[in-house]
Amino acid sequence: MRTLYNILFTIFFALSSPYYFRRMRRRGNWRRGFRERFARYDANLKQALTNRQVMWIHAVSVGEINLCTQLIRALELRLPNIKFVVSTTTTTGMAELRRRLPTHISKIYYPIDRRKFVGRALAVINPEAIVLVEAEIWPNFIWRAQKLGVPFFLANARLSDRSYRGYKRFGFLFRPLFASFAGVGAQNETDAARLRDLGCRPETVHVVGSLKFDAAKLDERRTTDVPALLRQLGVPPDAPILVGGSTHNGEEAILAEIAQRLRARFPKLFLVLVPRHFERGHKVGQQLRQRGMKFVYRNAIGANTQLAEGEVECLLVNTTGELRLFYEHAASRRRGGLPVGQHHR
Repeated sequence: MRTLYNILFTIFFALSSPYYFRRMRRRGNWRRGFRERFARYDANLKQALTNRQVMWIHAVSVGEINLCTQLIRALELRLPNIKFVVSTTTTTGMAELRRRLPTHISKIYYPIDRRKFVGRALAVINPEAIVLVEAEIWPNFIWRAQKLGVPFFLANARLSDRSYRGYKRFGFLFRPLFASFAGVGAQNETDAARLRDLGCRPETVHVVGSLKFDAAKLDERRTTDVPALLRQLGVPPDAPILVGGSTHNGEEAILAEIAQRLRARFPKLFLVLVPRHFERGHKVGQQLRQRGMKFVYRNAIGANTQLAEGEVECLLVNTTGELRLFYEHAASRRRGGLPVGQHHR
């Protein structure tokens, strides 16, 4: 079946390419990001994804992008450490993504559904989960995600009469794909019944209503509430904070030793380490473990994290854009704010 699909897709792609290319040229601005359709991504995107947990959301075009802003707004509150990547298919859709989504959310073109392209795309993005907004099903993409063990979900799912008939007609192909969804949010019971009929497992289908279709624009990511973050880690309000910022190899070990010595005089002292290159976080963590220091990674802290006082004595910041906030908090404390370092990220 997969071989037949790929043969037919290749023939259709070759025959239809001139038509779609002419449409792209008429719309204009087609060159920017064109290589992304073949899963060729620039260094900026790859750097933004390094050592990050990623959720990939696909919004076909303008209508789905309106819904996507609502979905991301809700998810960011619950998953503050997740990196969101949003894909679209059309140039008008990409223009809307760039207009409505802030800079910390990466935007890409969805890859053409050939095994080579989707395999390369998933290798680069390396998502923890994939969310398809509404219902556009591309077999090679889902087959590859299945092989990699990546769960995928269908949000705001709705099926027109035409789509429903089409998926049902080719049930031998699509039924196993629908059955593989980890979760499906249907707009109403009619859509839910159709999705179950097409192969979605009943326990995965939930009627959740429709996301509001509006033109909301997401703001840039709100700054981190450092005091609240430290409270989550059980850091007492009167604890001195030692911040080591933009550190290089070897400096974290020195600061850890200094903190351990200072703790004999200031038992509540809490260390915050922010390596200059956040991708070194894993290596720095190994060094801290060797010294017996109890620490937690910044990207491991979620909305429900709550540690007891003394459970950790160091925060290792393996995210970007927060150093200034830790400096400001340490400097503003009445007793013992100790910012160390000169460079800002």
